[in-house]
Amino acid sequence: MSPASATVRKDLFDPEFMRRLESLEIASRKIFTGKMRGEKRSRRKGFSQEFADYRDYVHGDDLRHLDWNVYGRLDKLFLKMFYEEEDLHLHLLVDGSRSMDFGDPNKFAYARQVAAAIGYVGLVNLNPVSIRVLRKGEESIMRTARGERMVWRMMDFLQGVQPDAGTDLAGGLKRFAISRPRRGVAILISDFLDRDGYDQALKWLLGAGMESYVLHVLAPQEVQPSLRGDLKLMDMEDADLVELSLTGNLAKSYEKTLAAFRAGLAASCSKYGMAYTFSSTGSPFDELVLLYLRRAGLVK
Repeated sequence: MSPASATVRKDLFDPEFMRRLESLEIASRKIFTGKMRGEKRSRRKGFSQEFADYRDYVHGDDLRHLDWNVYGRLDKLFLKMFYEEEDLHLHLLVDGSRSMDFGDPNKFAYARQVAAAIGYVGLVNLNPVSIRVLRKGEESIMRTARGERMVWRMMDFLQGVQPDAGTDLAGGLKRFAISRPRRGVAILISDFLDRDGYDQALKWLLGAGMESYVLHVLAPQEVQPSLRGDLKLMDMEDADLVELSLTGNLAKSYEKTLAAFRAGLAASCSKYGMAYTFSSTGSPFDELVLLYLRRAGLVK
């Protein structure tokens, strides 16, 4: 890697964390078909190298895969089945709207670190990796990359994107779904602060036919706001102004509303067969990758 690439890597996470990431790999509960073989083993049984099981012979099957030793003992024809090794495509979908440009630690910076870490795990394990930064209007897209030599490209791409424009999760995921992406694993990272809600967006993600993981990120200031008194608040995406008096009772009502919002999002993800994980940006991102995502089944 070039010195510039090493600097970019260090900005997103330190070399020690990179070494810890190299012990992980992307897990998959489903079966996908790829063009290249010999690198990732799926659970679909085919005819390759590692023995899996037997099945009864059916007229027309390839006689080369008959187990003649079993036939000699049982006087019955069985075919040997083997695991077929296939590609597992990794699609990283990052909310790049202005609402993500908030918080201490900043939500977009946090999402970018998480995406870099997951993408790194994919690349060093030879998974094809692509990234799409979702926003209204023109999106930022990193086309499919593969192999450790492409880590610098991914890091440079993530360092170069910034949150901009409004939120349009449904539109972004619709464009993703109709682009006919290779089936694989999709990871959506967003604060889900979309005036149009999240249900239609999740339906488009479901329609893409992926094994999907949803990472819901909010800033500590959004989880437990400390502001009190008479306030004038501006929407980051459309500059709408709202004046309110934030009392203790209103703060408690806000926290209940947020809890209900999170529970509703988690329930929708469960309904659509997606793994849901919530994280405040106040939690170390390396803990999220190494602990919570392992529990969710994304990495192992």
